Amino acid sequence: MISEKVPDVAKNWTPDSWKQHEAKHLPAYDDAAALAATEASLGNFPPLVFAGEARALKDSLAEVAAGRQFLLQGGDCAESFAEFHPNNIRDTFRVLLQMAVVLTFASKLPVVKVGRMAGQFAKPRSSPTETVGDVTLPSYLGDNVNGIDFTAEARRNDPQRMIRAYSQAAATLNLLRAFAGGGYANLRQVHQWTLDFMGRSPWADRFKDVADRIGEALDFMEACGLAPETVPQLKTTNFYTSHEALLLPYEQALTRQDSLTGQWYDTSAHFLWIGDRTRFSGSAHVEFLRGVGNPIGMKCGPSLEPDALLALLDTLNPAREPGRITLISRFGHDKVEAGLPRLVRAVKREGHPVVWSCDPMHGNVIKADSGYKTRPFDRILSEVKGFFAVHRAEGTHAGGIHVEMTGQDVTECTGGAVAITDEGLADRYHTHCDPRLNAAQSLELAFLLAEMLNLEMTERHRHAA
Repeated sequence: MISEKVPDVAKNWTPDSWKQHEAKHLPAYDDAAALAATEASLGNFPPLVFAGEARALKDSLAEVAAGRQFLLQGGDCAESFAEFHPNNIRDTFRVLLQMAVVLTFASKLPVVKVGRMAGQFAKPRSSPTETVGDVTLPSYLGDNVNGIDFTAEARRNDPQRMIRAYSQAAATLNLLRAFAGGGYANLRQVHQWTLDFMGRSPWADRFKDVADRIGEALDFMEACGLAPETVPQLKTTNFYTSHEALLLPYEQALTRQDSLTGQWYDTSAHFLWIGDRTRFSGSAHVEFLRGVGNPIGMKCGPSLEPDALLALLDTLNPAREPGRITLISRFGHDKVEAGLPRLVRAVKREGHPVVWSCDPMHGNVIKADSGYKTRPFDRILSEVKGFFAVHRAEGTHAGGIHVEMTGQDVTECTGGAVAITDEGLADRYHTHCDPRLNAAQSLELAFLLAEMLNLEMTERHRHAA
């Protein structure tokens, strides 16, 4: 039953109360009137997602926090206007489906699927400017702020880009909803999810074996009278969208009051997160997200102290609502086992019901000898292993994975069974920001992750017996 009372989290909060707090990594616009006009237009556009969907995701994340489900969150580092194409959306969606099938098959846990899609445009930068030769220009902040080309015109912060980002997000969501509910996710199609170029990966054979076994199970179920035509769960899936809530003028413009509950929701995505650079005390981004009813995430890196984390949790989730908060750890392969336990112990001691998810990407960026920024696959895998080891030792649930990946056959992260070398990075290096796992590497990670998750489930059942 939906309560008519506005939750306490929204008291003394308005969609624009963030403007009274310290805002970092927000662009400066030289035309205030153009910004105001864009915000007004966005404020009249239809919501991209609905409050009921966000509540459904929060319910599923509460199950993850309780150890009964697992969170798979993945997609582009930064979406771009140039790479906007239905095939790219489809391919990323189906690799996520493949990963989810592998994880579910191994662990017997339902997998909550959340894409870094339909809104992941804005990016924080360590410097406000970029210098090439003797020319200095504003940094590229994501396609919804300015352009990646190194020209004065492209690097001008243009509020009209938010309109284009909204349109692209709406079209992306429309296609994702069609895929998720229109039969593409039918488990009878599981063999057809493998991308053509993945035939070169040794993990493609492993996936074919899983697909064969799923087909046998479906044959048995159908003989018992249970078929995709009569059991919707076999032919549809729930798929949610997420992005970092960085560009607050855009997020505020799409924040609406739910007519059923009176609660405010950011309707730009089902799930929003606060980055490692904007989750400080007194942050405008923390102030904004504390008042919306969406499930929210927060990146947790080596600089976060346990007391600061607990204070942020008290601000963002004072009612300690299960499923409200996902803590996304991002330490680096060599720091996770030393740094994460302090945070896990503090949260466990205080009884906050959080989802613990692992971002093994952001702490493992290196510059290859070839000059390209990359992420070695062995370091990514090492951080995931460390994450699981910490939770095993602390008696908590390693509840999720948060990866930057794509369904395209890119060469951006070195290593993996496809053995991308430093020299090979130049072949298909397409990212607008940070390096992403390609489809084959993503599937390989899913199989290796499934082994860890299966071990956790086996140990848990043994202790319960």
